[in-house]
Amino acid sequence: MCRDQRHTNAYIFGAVCPARDTGVALVLPDVDTEAMNRHLAEISRNVQPGAHAVIIIDGAGWHKANDLVVPSNISLLSLPPYSPELNAQENIWEYLRQNFLAGRIYETYDDIVDACCNAWNALIAETGRIQSIATRDWFQWNPS
Repeated sequence: MCRDQRHTNAYIFGAVCPARDTGVALVLPDVDTEAMNRHLAEISRNVQPGAHAVIIIDGAGWHKANDLVVPSNISLLSLPPYSPELNAQENIWEYLRQNFLAGRIYETYDDIVDACCNAWNALIAETGRIQSIATRDWFQWNPS
């Protein structure tokens, strides 16, 4: 049996807003605090004027590093350990893997980046998909 033994990664840093049925993402070569800072800055640029985003995060080191720069229109909400079921973004990752990314071999790093971008753009383009995946019955949003 032939196997591809190469190992190159790209990482999607993404966040969704089920209420607005949209999201924002960056595809980056590394997972670290610098990448998280870039992601938070991108989220901040996409928060509606006058709104405040609450980003649910898990215990990853780059989510809570001392040199993390959290923009003033964002708050981070840490989940308890071992509770990925509380983070709707995990369902987004599963959807992207199942429908666009898993079980494929890419020739180059650029092909990986393109696949990640295409997957995210397909998610964003499908009206209602983010709401259907990331809305939680137990979470009641009341902006007033």
